[in-house]
Amino acid sequence: MTDTASTLGAPKTRFEFSRLLGLTLVGVLLAMFLFLAWKTSTFATPGNISNLARQGAIFAILALGQTFVIITAGIDLSVGAVASFITVVVAMLVQGVAPGVAAGLTGVGLPEAAANVLALWTVILASLLLGMAIGAFHAFGVVKMGLPPFIITLATFTALRGVGLLMTNGSTINVTNDAFTGFSRGEVLGIPNLFMVVVVVAVPAFVYLHLSKWGRYLYSVGSNPEAARLSGVNVNAVTATAYILSSLCAAIVGVMLASRTGTGNATQAIGFELEAIAASVIGGTSLFGAIGSVWGPLLGAFILATIRNGANLMNVNSFWQYIITGVLIILIVYADGLRRRRR
Repeated sequence: MTDTASTLGAPKTRFEFSRLLGLTLVGVLLAMFLFLAWKTSTFATPGNISNLARQGAIFAILALGQTFVIITAGIDLSVGAVASFITVVVAMLVQGVAPGVAAGLTGVGLPEAAANVLALWTVILASLLLGMAIGAFHAFGVVKMGLPPFIITLATFTALRGVGLLMTNGSTINVTNDAFTGFSRGEVLGIPNLFMVVVVVAVPAFVYLHLSKWGRYLYSVGSNPEAARLSGVNVNAVTATAYILSSLCAAIVGVMLASRTGTGNATQAIGFELEAIAASVIGGTSLFGAIGSVWGPLLGAFILATIRNGANLMNVNSFWQYIITGVLIILIVYADGLRRRRR
């Protein structure tokens, strides 16, 4: 019996198209950098570049998670609400649970510094597991209940916002743990920690999507789920994995946001789902499914962040940022539709 991974998934021409698009996006990003460095005196400063890296990192991870779902021809409208909800959860855990965990670890002989770090990682991992559980709920709704992805994730978007507001009574939770909030301001060899998180997430994502049979299964499900099923692919499991990964990425963003802002707020990432979809589409992911890459949404996110940053530095009305993003989405989706009709 032949391995279905060798016969399913994105063909070589599709991979070459994604790679060519990726190189084009790199060229666009470099051109924007050169233009803004020439046009403004503050764009190319180390402080602004670090700030741009931190801004782009948030949307890059969110867009990457969204891409897994879109490749299956689905959509996840809940990622902004998930990220917001996780900021509330992790803020509560850092403030209320982490000190007790650290005290318990210290009581059994662990050094105080190590106990504090381990306590922080414990509450962070708990928050990420909660994010994966939300993704598993989405997967159950899609593959078992037969609900459209749009409906189940929209319902979660609304419900999580309500739950978060109830948990906080509509207020903001301030995080006073310096180790937690200091992470977002730290750097490694001059590279912001938040950008390093993008690297940590993108490397296994690249291996999964482009180098493993599971990634090829993901493309095959997005292309033709019935053909994939007849070829031996567990379509339900592949689809479920996409939604779990999307919510996991949203949970990571929630932790990053709580660290960067030092707050937990049930609405602070509402609207980010549209930015994530936009970054993914600009990066070449097809809303029709079966086309997408790891590098595309990452570049798309940093292109959007650069547009926003450059517009602010040039004192351009912020409303133009939304217009430019909307026009880009229309043009790219239209071009994708033309390309599909020519095949």
